[in-house]
Amino acid sequence: MQDRSDFASEMQAIYEQARNGPGPAATEAQHAKGKLTVRERIALLFDEGTFHEVETLRRHRATGFGLENKKPYTDGVVIGWGKVHGRTVFAYAHDFRIFGGALGEAHAEKIHKLMDLAEAAGAPVVGLCDGAGARIQEGVTALAGYGGIFQRNVRNSGVIPQISVMLGPCAGGAAYSPALTDFVFMVRGVSQMFITGPDVVQAVTGEEISHEGLGGADTHTSLSGVAGFAYDDEESCLEDVRHLLSLLPSNNREMAPVEECDDPADRRNDVLTELVPVDANRSYDMRKVIEEVVDHGEFFEVHESWARNVVCALARLDGRVVGIVANQPAALAGVLDIPASEKAARFVQFCDSFNIPLVTLVDVPGFLPGVDQEHGGIIRHGAKLLYAYCNATVPRISLVLRKAYGGAYIVMDSRSIGADLALAWPSNEIAVMGAEGAANVIFRREIAASDDPETTRTARIKEYKSELMHPYYAAERGLVDDVIHPAETRMRLIAALDMLRAKSAPLPSRKHGNQPQ
Repeated sequence: MQDRSDFASEMQAIYEQARNGPGPAATEAQHAKGKLTVRERIALLFDEGTFHEVETLRRHRATGFGLENKKPYTDGVVIGWGKVHGRTVFAYAHDFRIFGGALGEAHAEKIHKLMDLAEAAGAPVVGLCDGAGARIQEGVTALAGYGGIFQRNVRNSGVIPQISVMLGPCAGGAAYSPALTDFVFMVRGVSQMFITGPDVVQAVTGEEISHEGLGGADTHTSLSGVAGFAYDDEESCLEDVRHLLSLLPSNNREMAPVEECDDPADRRNDVLTELVPVDANRSYDMRKVIEEVVDHGEFFEVHESWARNVVCALARLDGRVVGIVANQPAALAGVLDIPASEKAARFVQFCDSFNIPLVTLVDVPGFLPGVDQEHGGIIRHGAKLLYAYCNATVPRISLVLRKAYGGAYIVMDSRSIGADLALAWPSNEIAVMGAEGAANVIFRREIAASDDPETTRTARIKEYKSELMHPYYAAERGLVDDVIHPAETRMRLIAALDMLRAKSAPLPSRKHGNQPQ
């Protein structure tokens, strides 16, 4: 007859077997690919000793194709919760050593359970993705498992933060779950995402391309915009996932964590007067402006390599998290085009979903002209950004550094679409278009008939600037609340955000809007 110690020993042996996985050979094969094992990844993500695993002993019930003889514990996915910087976070992590991380019925049900627990607890979900897609031997039940994940991705969108970390292949329908989450991280040479692989592409189109070229980290962070971050190794990737989580609230009913700040709220930014040229045609790096203004010069940029003409970043001002959207004069002169509009719109929506105030730094010459842009739907895509700002109820502050022309000025959170406070530097130029273009339109006949067209054009440009583009024109009409000295930027933004902390702006009763697609 067995006693309690026998049962305890048996249980310990079973769990030991489950946690060790399929054996040393499989682990060595994983390491040989330059990849960590599932539990090594979990150890990097969570605070030491805080991870609680559930359904460790889960096994599939499938038969056929030899599956009845192969029923490993965990069924190829580890799920549970732990602490990240002391706050609860849920995670599921594919184990590529078991069925190549492929998703079957039991595997999917474990992820469903994890996502439901996260929703109930009101805590973020991180997916450590390293799977070969649907488990072919289980047929349609595997596909139905993905459907359950997608449904939960959408149900939890804007409710709890969802982060996908791509640490292996992700092909076919499996790629849609990461696309539905808030942020996607990738590792160079390790992770790829595509709907159809290189072999299918070549068979159908005749195009030859590698896995990395088709769906690697650099492809998706610089060309497609599918992923927001790319890293050279898993360790640095997971460290930044931890950092991002430290900037986010646990759910949409909470505010982001506040940190003690020893960077003075009234610190002057005198360097900005030299950093940003007064000449609207001269370039500069908007990141330097952000660095100067935010706490300790630290900010976390999203989609750094895609749509570089707009900067989207999370940072802190006086210890409180803010979302920053800024035109980037160092790339395409800071114009808005299709990718930039999409990038900024999604970031604005995310910040609004999770109670993160928005600061918009404006230096925009307009929307990018061109046949490709018009035929690509710049009207539709630009409207996404307009919709996102108009729909946002978080505190919103806009600051015009230099130029703000035409429709792009309106779209970049102008006072007319609901910014709570619209500020401007003395160098601002807010107008329908630049003075040169405006003069050419308004005084076209006069210039053409003049004995000295260039002298006339120069005089009319000067006249237009003095009448309609002087720094105080918008302020005189209430479209700018205050013209501030650049050196006071940080203190004025912090004071405004402090005033707006309790802002309440309920939306009309409706099921949901029909935003531009």
